[in-house]
Amino acid sequence: MSFRSDKLLSLLGEDFTGKTAGDLTRLFREYLENGIHGLCFSSYLRGQAPGSIISAEQIRSRIDIIKPYTRWIRTFSCTDGGELIPAIAKENGLKVMAGAWLGDDREKNELEISNLVKVVKAGNADLVAVGNEVLYRDELTEEELLDYIRRVKEMLPGAAVGYVDAYYEFINRPAITDAVDVIFTNCYPFWEGCHIDYSLIYIKNMYYSVMKAAKGKRIVISETGWPDRGTAFEASEPSLENALKYFINIQRWSLEENIEIMYFSSFDESWKIGSEGDVGAYWGLWNEDGELKY
Repeated sequence: MSFRSDKLLSLLGEDFTGKTAGDLTRLFREYLENGIHGLCFSSYLRGQAPGSIISAEQIRSRIDIIKPYTRWIRTFSCTDGGELIPAIAKENGLKVMAGAWLGDDREKNELEISNLVKVVKAGNADLVAVGNEVLYRDELTEEELLDYIRRVKEMLPGAAVGYVDAYYEFINRPAITDAVDVIFTNCYPFWEGCHIDYSLIYIKNMYYSVMKAAKGKRIVISETGWPDRGTAFEASEPSLENALKYFINIQRWSLEENIEIMYFSSFDESWKIGSEGDVGAYWGLWNEDGELKY
């Protein structure tokens, strides 16, 4: 670390030189207990996956665990019980970024949109996300997505409506950026093979690139995080120490520059091993049984 200038050290974030795992854990707890801006909310219990029916009871149980530590939650779907999450979160004093999950099933999309509109009209959403990475997955065309966004905005005048995708989509697709009220950008240095030592400056570059394209529109980092276990991705190494470092740096940056961040994720989700490999199951701050991992 000695070769780095003071300025570069500042850009890279906290100086972790000489800090033990215990020191990192204490710093993590300080930031968490101070209260973070937001968490991506995963309501699935062990053995559940998309398509499982989520009960109000398990939602309340999960909300009870995280509510002392966060001001916002982000939801991903408005079907299979996901439409119950915003009201329960509101009952517990949390702000809600409510999402409709869009894909290539047009009938399911209509149900998602219909339920999302009901959630917002009931006063249970502060931000509205129409779709999540559907362009990245190549399940809708840009024009199809724009049509869903336009329809939701017409049904919900005055609502802050956006779309969630990787940061570069808002740079490369100005029609999407122009159509939304607020930009929800997923920023993952991990998935671009970034070494942990440079991950903070990397995400800052992602964010400021989107800011230039946004032309003054509100930007929310809708997902970012670092796994504590699993297989490395290029220079990105999952580990307990790296997950702690990343969380600490992200929360410090959020506070220093007033960046709205929905940290990914609240709880581990073992079902994600199928889509992301072994690393997919270990992004949570709490494990699947609701125990704080750090």
